[in-house]
Amino acid sequence: MPSLMGMTKRLLVGRPVRSEMLGEATLPKKIALPVFASDALSSVAYATEEILLVLSAGGLAMFHYTWYLAGGVALLMLVVVASYRQNVHAYPSGGGDYEVATTNLGPKAGLTVASALMVDYTLTVAVSTAAGVANLASAIPALNGHVVLICVVIIALITLLNLRGVRESGTAFAIPTYCFIAAVAIMIIWGLTQLLIGHHLVAESANYQIHSTTNYTGLALGFLLLRAFASGCTALTGVEAISNGVPAFKAPKSKNAATTLALLGGIAVTMFAGVTALALASHVHTAEDASQLIGLPAGDTPRTVIAQVARAVFGDSSPMFYLLQFFTALILVLAANTAFNGFPVLASILSRDGYMPRQLRNRGDRLAYSNGILLLSALAILLVIAFRASPTRLIQLYIIGVFVSFVCSQTGMIRHWNRLLREETDPSARGRMKRSRVINSVGAGFTGTVLVIVLATKFMKGAWIVVVAMPIIWLVMRAIQRHYQSVAVELTPPERLRPFKPHSNHAVVLVSKLHLPTLRALGYAKATRPDSITAVTVEIDAEEVAALREQWDAHDIPVPLTVIASPYREITRPVVEFVKRMRTENPDDIVTVYVPEYVLGRWWEQILHNQSALRLKGRLLYQRGVVVASVPYQLRSAADHGHPQVPPPAAPKAAPPLQETR
Repeated sequence: MPSLMGMTKRLLVGRPVRSEMLGEATLPKKIALPVFASDALSSVAYATEEILLVLSAGGLAMFHYTWYLAGGVALLMLVVVASYRQNVHAYPSGGGDYEVATTNLGPKAGLTVASALMVDYTLTVAVSTAAGVANLASAIPALNGHVVLICVVIIALITLLNLRGVRESGTAFAIPTYCFIAAVAIMIIWGLTQLLIGHHLVAESANYQIHSTTNYTGLALGFLLLRAFASGCTALTGVEAISNGVPAFKAPKSKNAATTLALLGGIAVTMFAGVTALALASHVHTAEDASQLIGLPAGDTPRTVIAQVARAVFGDSSPMFYLLQFFTALILVLAANTAFNGFPVLASILSRDGYMPRQLRNRGDRLAYSNGILLLSALAILLVIAFRASPTRLIQLYIIGVFVSFVCSQTGMIRHWNRLLREETDPSARGRMKRSRVINSVGAGFTGTVLVIVLATKFMKGAWIVVVAMPIIWLVMRAIQRHYQSVAVELTPPERLRPFKPHSNHAVVLVSKLHLPTLRALGYAKATRPDSITAVTVEIDAEEVAALREQWDAHDIPVPLTVIASPYREITRPVVEFVKRMRTENPDDIVTVYVPEYVLGRWWEQILHNQSALRLKGRLLYQRGVVVASVPYQLRSAADHGHPQVPPPAAPKAAPPLQETR
């Protein structure tokens, strides 16, 4: 009969899938787009807002710079998309930025990219979930007091969907993503149509004035504009996910992944430009600090930019407004799924290379990398709780890791093309390689510049946490690799193999009472034909030991019983010291310690038994030349959780004698 835990797992995760079904878990382009691009597409919902929030520090006069900054962000996205299309064709194995950097720049650069991506994926889940809940709270203010709890529940649900497998999670996320694209497209088309026919769009905050915190001129103005541009670059997060997930595409994998990247770039840039245009046309006014907004009722929180645009376009009580808010919140939440597809694959590759625990390399019941999914979920929940699910605080930590990986990846691709060009002689092939090198060179230049801007403008706003976290992760992964390497060296046999054969094997059977488990352990030890055998008991209670000796002699047990004194009533230490002395006297011999153990079926029964045996085994495992063997004895309750078995016979009046085997 299956256990309750097993039944619950089957209900939530589903039945296990055979390994040969892995090929059927790949994704067509129509499903891959929402799975891998939802992060980049969802950035449309807050990228414009991030630009306006920063510019608000200088008052309304700064808002006319929005067009220039948004244009720079859109151009950068097209450059990055074009650059990553080269990555997808050159490295289709799924290593993405990590593989490109490791192959072309060396293991240390690859590990830098890996640490950056791991931070970025974790922040993607936290930021996307927090932003989605914040957007939902804009439509339903009653949710404002419960955002942390809602975020945690949502992350848990996304985790569960991903544990069910990439195909099931992709199908579940496809419909909301396409509904969001459709809703934003309708809003942009309808809003632009109204503007073209002469109607005016007026946002609810159009009459608010913004109090400037500082008079920005000269260098201060330049720094403000750079900070606003850096904030707008959040629109680029998630672009790299497709290059990391190429193996999940249906064949031809590289071509389908490159096509999906192009679709992502075109859709994201169009939507970003449309939302920005409508926000400026409807005179959306917002600020980082609500106290800067003159005209905002006391205690109120301004709605998100996309919410204000939707109200201006569709009207205050239009069903389309609520639909757009619902799908915006949903796509922001589902953007976390991009990380759930990228992080476990990257963790598996790092595990293969020895930088992460080996458990992360294994696929789970549903052919998903379950351990990586659970690890990402745990880290994201910790971030959400630590930062109280505040998108404003979390966003400052964002995109540092993205641009570190961008720069390393594009620099690596330049070296990749240089290496191939030295070997290629065909003129047409050389022409294609040179064009690709130009694209990657432009990408490296753009992303390198933006990385400097992001570091300079966001460092004191919270980005220092990421700058500190990345080297720590780097050092931890190097330490893991060194551990695996040292273990491998220690376990490597010599060139001339010699069979390991000890001079003698001495058996020690631990005894607490003369009962059926003890008799089974004694019988098993005799059956292995050791060179010597002794039973050992620790004297905690003199009367009990005396009674045990009487039983031992009365039943004529053909194994000597050794009693170890324990003046401090310990069990573990005297046994360990006894075994150590045996090893000291016979250093070339093996000592095998047999530990009788009960096998029980109920969890609470486990607490009541085997605790001394567990401690003993833990200590003995550290002794060289000592083998610990558990001799199980199944009690009746074990039959309820395993295969049915015949109940054990009642204990005989006189224990059966053990026959000599030597």
